[in-house]
Amino acid sequence: MSAPSPGPGSSLAGPRANPPRERAYVLTLGVLGVLLLVSVTAGLAIGSVHVPPGEVWSIVAHGLGADWSEPAWSRARETIILDVRAPRVLLGAVIGAGLAVVGTAMQALVRNPLAEPYLLGVSSGASLGAVIVIVSGVSLFGAVSLSVSAFAGALLTLLLVYTTARAGGRITSVRLVLSGVAVAAVLSAVTHLLLLTADRGNQTREVLAWTMGGLGGVQWATLWLPAATLLVGIGVLLVQARSLNLLLAGEEAATTMGLDVGRFRARMFVLLSLVTGVLVAAAGPIGFVGLMLPHIVRFFVGGDHRRVLPTAALAGAVFLIWADIAARTVAAPMEIPVGVLTALCGGPFFLWLMRRDARRNTDRGVA
Repeated sequence: MSAPSPGPGSSLAGPRANPPRERAYVLTLGVLGVLLLVSVTAGLAIGSVHVPPGEVWSIVAHGLGADWSEPAWSRARETIILDVRAPRVLLGAVIGAGLAVVGTAMQALVRNPLAEPYLLGVSSGASLGAVIVIVSGVSLFGAVSLSVSAFAGALLTLLLVYTTARAGGRITSVRLVLSGVAVAAVLSAVTHLLLLTADRGNQTREVLAWTMGGLGGVQWATLWLPAATLLVGIGVLLVQARSLNLLLAGEEAATTMGLDVGRFRARMFVLLSLVTGVLVAAAGPIGFVGLMLPHIVRFFVGGDHRRVLPTAALAGAVFLIWADIAARTVAAPMEIPVGVLTALCGGPFFLWLMRRDARRNTDRGVA
């Protein structure tokens, strides 16, 4: 597989002055910003109880203390907007943005357009941690026990993958990916074994719902961790955007330009795995967001990561908010796991991406 294309108007160390590309970038950010505002409004307004957009923002303003007038809405609607839908919509924005950003960086690190956030098996470790809590019924941390256990599973998986990938004091990206695949297979087998030996039959349904991803049940008290993790992750990646650009030229060229490729990749893999672990612990493994959005974004803003990262974050937030709206409404009153809808979108996209990459490689071979 070839590496993600840097895109027109970009260079490896950073783009030269390119007014058309800069205008396209600013326009894309502006459009996505408006779409994000519209998406948040729709996420707060649409549901079993429809609330007009004007009333939605009146309730939000009142809840923030910006509106001291007498409420013209019922207490039930205020609870629905502020305590039920608002945390869910914000979590969708955070998870979508985080997965898109991690996927963007992961594709650059392994120079493979099919790379995605769960490449190193972190989601399998998180799933095993969550299954252990569901099957055993142990709740040492109260309401957040499942999230804590999922993150612990993701962290332990990361350590195991790095331990098995290290040879001679060095870690190569190939060994790291292969170790991630092998560890993920073993952890998935253990997860299935726990389900087969579970005493309660309804546990299988609960585990299945979690492993397909969802944004339901989130509370304000648990929202701060994925939000803070996203901000830190995006900040670090933006600082390292030039190094990510250098990797697009290949390891030898990046080394010639002064980048310690091995050490840089190791640090980035740790960061991305930790961010992914927090995101999976908060919402379960929601697939294909980190695969699709980076490619769609590069089509509009080029390949420079200083542009791609913030644009991918906005696009991922918009996409997952609307996916969650569809999950809540398509089969109402039943709720579809949002991971099912992202897979329905991402599966065909994945096949198209493979065919496109195969055609490009064939053309290069003929040339």
